Amino acid sequence: MNGLNGTPVTDDFANGGVSFWYRQIGVPRRRAALPGSRDYDVAIVGGGYTGMWTAYYLKKAQPDLRIAILEKEFAGFGASGRNGGWLSAEFAGSRRRHAAARGRQAMIDLQHAMFAAVDEVIEVTRAEGIDADIHKGGLLHVATNPAQNRRLHAELADLRTWGFAEEDMRLLTREEREERIRTAGTLSAAYSPHCARIQPAKLAVGLARAVTDLGVDVFEGTTVTEIRPRDAGAVGEAGRAAAVTDQGTVTAEYVIRATEGFTASIRGQRRQWLPMNSSMIVTEPLGEEVWERIGLKDYELLGDEAHAYCYAQRTADGRIAIGGRGVPYRFGSRTDVRGATQPQTVAALYKIMTTLLPATAGARIQHSWCGVLGVPRDWCSTVHLDHATGLGWAGGYVGSGVTTTNLAGRTLRDLVLRRDTELTRLPWVGRQVRQWEPEPLRWMGVQAIYALFRAADRHENAQMGRTSAYARVANLISGR
Repeated sequence: MNGLNGTPVTDDFANGGVSFWYRQIGVPRRRAALPGSRDYDVAIVGGGYTGMWTAYYLKKAQPDLRIAILEKEFAGFGASGRNGGWLSAEFAGSRRRHAAARGRQAMIDLQHAMFAAVDEVIEVTRAEGIDADIHKGGLLHVATNPAQNRRLHAELADLRTWGFAEEDMRLLTREEREERIRTAGTLSAAYSPHCARIQPAKLAVGLARAVTDLGVDVFEGTTVTEIRPRDAGAVGEAGRAAAVTDQGTVTAEYVIRATEGFTASIRGQRRQWLPMNSSMIVTEPLGEEVWERIGLKDYELLGDEAHAYCYAQRTADGRIAIGGRGVPYRFGSRTDVRGATQPQTVAALYKIMTTLLPATAGARIQHSWCGVLGVPRDWCSTVHLDHATGLGWAGGYVGSGVTTTNLAGRTLRDLVLRRDTELTRLPWVGRQVRQWEPEPLRWMGVQAIYALFRAADRHENAQMGRTSAYARVANLISGR
């Protein structure tokens, strides 16, 4: 069976709805919706990783807290159950921008906190009995043309100035590279041990179970339409923050927005974070002879240095799952909740996979899906809590959220409990940036950015020795 441009797909190929990760384990049965208006100590809007980690750490720290999670679909429905499975220490945004807030050492501390967060997630899954196919095999970044090679070397040199020791990220020798990965045309490769492969849906389902076991109320099928700040002049419930839903209003001392790419669906939030689309495909299980030609014997995660970058993993059952940009943005910050991937995107991802890993040529695609991630105007993640209004949020992970959500959850715990800790002093805390432009400027800008990135990759693949001017223009427009 063939798809667009002859892309081979299996007879049971599915395109749309849930991710392959949920197709593998089954979609969880939905929990009950909010049974009318209620009052809590903390209400969390969004049942993804951010919301669940926040609830988990708050309950662990103070078991008597009354906490509710309000989720439109089911816990883990969004990016938490659709991502590429990189439990990585990579952090979104400009290090220099974060350093400008609280100093260079604060940004170095933030990076080290990310290193530690990878191991924190692994430790919690062990403690809670969550089997999420976690394997800490590290991360490989490969450069496949002269411009990418130059960029990778420059990035490594820059990382040394931001607290990265040789053991945190290093160039591989030719022998080491060929032992780990056999990508086509690779000129150089860097390796970091601070990354683990996970099965995202298994982690989401396990976290949902863990928080409900702790006594958190998780309400699904409950759509939050508006978040209201505390009214300092009012008394009783009228003076508490609130999350307005289609099932009733939840009042609380604190309301935490943890909606990431779906933030635009809440009243007054349409221009806060851009819902950027990312797509994935997964192959059928590959034979051992194919894996001998690919490498990834230690289940390393794999990324490249292209501007329209890809991210890949070797799954626990021997498949390649690879992702990248599809249709990057829909007019008016709309999101495609069905999760369907366009045939041309499947074909483009297949071409990237077979170009990078020629041994996969002929491997059939079994499933494709997409999801949205949140992008702030300056592309820098943030966590915040305002004690005066009772409102808080975390997100804007720009695709690097699997680990960052854990750090956000622990930071929000400390902020809610009014603790002055190393986490609350990190430079992403309290960061606020301007909104995205109104339409149609927003749509036009994003389309231009990704057209320029694609053009830059084409130019660099033609053996340009430097980063394409198209990419520099795209970065200028984007504000990265």
